[in-house]
Amino acid sequence: MGTLALGDALVGALAHVKIGQSSQRKARSGAPHPTGAPVLRDSVEAGTFEHVFFTAPAKGETDRLLRAARRILDAGRQLRSEARCNGRVLTPAEKLLTTLTAASVRVFEEILTLARLNRGRVFPSYDYLAEATSLGRATVARGLRILEGIGFLVRQRRFKRVEAEGAGPRYAQTSNVYRTFLPRIVRDHLPRWMRPAPLPDDQLQREADRIEDVDQMLARLSLRDQIGATMTGPLAKILARLGDAIESQERESHNHPQPLLESSIREACGVGLPGQHAKNLWK
Repeated sequence: MGTLALGDALVGALAHVKIGQSSQRKARSGAPHPTGAPVLRDSVEAGTFEHVFFTAPAKGETDRLLRAARRILDAGRQLRSEARCNGRVLTPAEKLLTTLTAASVRVFEEILTLARLNRGRVFPSYDYLAEATSLGRATVARGLRILEGIGFLVRQRRFKRVEAEGAGPRYAQTSNVYRTFLPRIVRDHLPRWMRPAPLPDDQLQREADRIEDVDQMLARLSLRDQIGATMTGPLAKILARLGDAIESQERESHNHPQPLLESSIREACGVGLPGQHAKNLWK
């Protein structure tokens, strides 16, 4: 739960599942799959990402989200009336809000109930939502698309491994997972008393001071230490070696009129060195 930053952080945290490329057949969805099973495009294997996807809602958060959705439902009706009767030209955001329906709000209510009862772990099937809301399956599907389009929720398709005879793994589609949000376009159309309270000035100042302290600390570090403090993985090792080469060359430039930057970088990357020594640099 919380303010939507999933487009920047959450989606990047999801696991990327690669299925073997040899002898693949395409499913009806167009996604490559070795068994031809109808695994939908952009599906992620169940059990590989839920720990970063699900978040328990704060106290009272689900009730606030439901009140916001109902308020936007009324606002959308008012906007449609103004556009029809008064000729008002709606903005793209306002047009999006007018797509919200009573059925989609009912679906949203059920998802929020599951989030509250299960500490944010929401993965109902379409059939479950249809039965719980007394709506048709197609209506539930349409309601989910509307909610996702406005930004009230994010859903991720999943597939799972299934036991079957024969060589190779077998896969099947399983239920989607859902996470709810209060999108910015909705907040902007809510009355002031329904909007999230702004952060206190002292908290904003503390965060600004913290960022400044971190920047000053990093500025005092060597290039290698800066890279080590902000990056990980093989790329960080390569950049650290390049940083060492640059700093070494800067020291040499005090004694030599012509810096030997190219040779230093070649040395840092292990180019032109004896075989065993070059391998050791890349370990």
